[in-house]
Amino acid sequence: MTDLSAEDKKLVTLARATRARIQAAEGAAVRDTDGRTYAAATVALPSLQLTAVQAVVAMAVASGSTGVDACVVLGDAQDLTEPDAAVLADFAGPGGVTVHVGDARGTIGATHTA
Repeated sequence: MTDLSAEDKKLVTLARATRARIQAAEGAAVRDTDGRTYAAATVALPSLQLTAVQAVVAMAVASGSTGVDACVVLGDAQDLTEPDAAVLADFAGPGGVTVHVGDARGTIGATHTA
């Protein structure tokens, strides 16, 4: 995490804690264009399936956010999935979304812009 800003390190902490709290497959956290942060985990119910990214973006939208500047997703995936990239692109702030993808311990393996 040494290359991350203090604000992005906060997102790593939020995503990691949220994932661990409910032992979900993934945890994600975003910072919206107003600087507010949101965190969510994978939703795996018989009638509802959401990735952590989908859940956290839904939370931001439902809270009145108008866009996302940064996202951290932690879990087993090596990179951002296409559906998650599409969700972030749909709700990106003016400069796009910086996305950090890492493992369950919070070690970031990939960073890019969606």
